Amino acid sequence: MSEVETYVGSRIKAFRRGQGLTLQQLADRIYKSKATVSKYESGEIVIDIDTLYQIARALNVPLNSLTDYQDPNKAPEVNPTAPPTNAGSFFKADRLYFYFYDGRYHRLKDGIIDIHRTERDSGMCDASLSISAVTPSGRTSMLYYTGKVLYSDMLIRFTFSNQFSALEEALLYIFNPLEIRDFTLGILCSISSSDLCPCAIKCMITLSPQKPDEKLKQQLMLTKGDIQRWKKSNMWLIDNKG
Repeated sequence: MSEVETYVGSRIKAFRRGQGLTLQQLADRIYKSKATVSKYESGEIVIDIDTLYQIARALNVPLNSLTDYQDPNKAPEVNPTAPPTNAGSFFKADRLYFYFYDGRYHRLKDGIIDIHRTERDSGMCDASLSISAVTPSGRTSMLYYTGKVLYSDMLIRFTFSNQFSALEEALLYIFNPLEIRDFTLGILCSISSSDLCPCAIKCMITLSPQKPDEKLKQQLMLTKGDIQRWKKSNMWLIDNKG
């Protein structure tokens, strides 16, 4: 089996589990056997495009959410006369990486923001966000959001809605996206998945995957300085460079 087949299968499995579906339930939705769907998820069977489309519809996700594989061994093309490769990369990226520290469960959490571009896009594109989550019982699952991303020279604005609860929305900004940098700090405003209360999460958005270590944790922790600034202004403000 190829890396692409394994990746597509893992994406199907992740979305299925995130929605609390069993193998049999997904199999019933696409009129396949449980054994066949299991082989789809393990990458043992190459999925034809019609079946892949049926799976995407059954899971209520965009087709490219299952097929957005990126070859880690593909070297970028180098143009010696071009500006630095990371100049304005937040403007160009099709995938961003999302991190925050959940103090309730004392763990780093991560997510992926995928931007789905088309030739007709004019400053606004479809986008999706997946975030790992832990229930009060300790069960790990995934939260999936879909929405839009709007671009301007001064900021990038993401608006997301939970795929299974339209009332739960999330808002995220990236300021000064044309600056040369590899990450930005900000606040994601949403609703807590554990107690359904409004919340604001200090987060980091990066151009490449980060190692979930103590250094990353410290960058995402709220400091006394943060709290003092918020008290003075009565606003939750995070400098986008940390």
